[in-house]
Amino acid sequence: MTFNAVSRRSLLTGALAGAGLTVLGGTSARAMIRPAPRVLIATNEPWGTYHAAPLLPEARRLGWDLAQLVPDRSGIKPGDPVPVVLPGEVGEADLLVVTGAGDWPADCAARLRRVPLVASSLAYQLPVEAPRAKEFRGRLRAVTASSPAEAAVFDDYLGTRRPIEVVGTPQTDDLPRHAPEAGTVLVLTSVTRSSESGGSAPGTELLLAAAERLAAAGKHILVGLHPREDRSLWERYEISTVPSVQASARAEVAIGIPGTVFPVVAAVGVPLVGCTDPALRIPDYLLSVCSSTITSADDAVTAVQTARPVSRKVLYEAVGPVGGSARRLFKVWRKAGLRAHAA
Repeated sequence: MTFNAVSRRSLLTGALAGAGLTVLGGTSARAMIRPAPRVLIATNEPWGTYHAAPLLPEARRLGWDLAQLVPDRSGIKPGDPVPVVLPGEVGEADLLVVTGAGDWPADCAARLRRVPLVASSLAYQLPVEAPRAKEFRGRLRAVTASSPAEAAVFDDYLGTRRPIEVVGTPQTDDLPRHAPEAGTVLVLTSVTRSSESGGSAPGTELLLAAAERLAAAGKHILVGLHPREDRSLWERYEISTVPSVQASARAEVAIGIPGTVFPVVAAVGVPLVGCTDPALRIPDYLLSVCSSTITSADDAVTAVQTARPVSRKVLYEAVGPVGGSARRLFKVWRKAGLRAHAA
């Protein structure tokens, strides 16, 4: 199949300009009849739609058609709010956003060669050049990251050596008010077992043992599950029915395996304790938002009792500007590939 990004957009623009149609009642005629801009997202975790979910409110506000590219629908749960599409179903697209340079985003970029391309960091990477980044980085019209520290890591990961626009993370656009419940500790899990959707992270045994120590010390354990974590490991505790960032509003302290959610939880105002393992590879900026880190469950109670929120300076470096992040991100995307569409 041939994928053509010239599409309806150019045809509509030319037709309306030739007809002399400009403004009707304050709204351009083009805006009244054009199809919605179609933006496709490809992530290192092919079925990891939770990375795209925070973008949906802004996409709806702008009237954009946003969908995640997946190899098939086997890994999509019924009722998932993120629209998905297979590469063979694309037809036309206005912009392809890759959030990493793993095999799936690189394969999608190779297949959709005529679609404008942007790289946006929506989950943490390591500051080591990805083997397949060289295949498409020359096509990138823009690169975005949440924060200054994440931008530095993303630059090393892509090997771009170019300016990266810091836009913040959309998860901070609707932060809950921190109203901690006495004695409540939020446990932020990672992924215990690898699957086709993505890899695992060492440290779960340490985190489980730390949770046991905290519970024995009288703490109420509230678990914020990673979307791919094995729920059965944590069923002895209260498992949050809302996403981890929203759940963090209830917590006096959060403890977990440092990941993408850590800076966002720190932005809520929650002190963090990191559980680290010698096999873990974690960017420094994720560790920077931790009040302390532990390698032994015996240290969990003291670390939680002495945990304090991070400074504003450290927080900005790790999480970037708070509020309005999705709007800034979509503005970059519009400039990169959707110039014919007014927001």
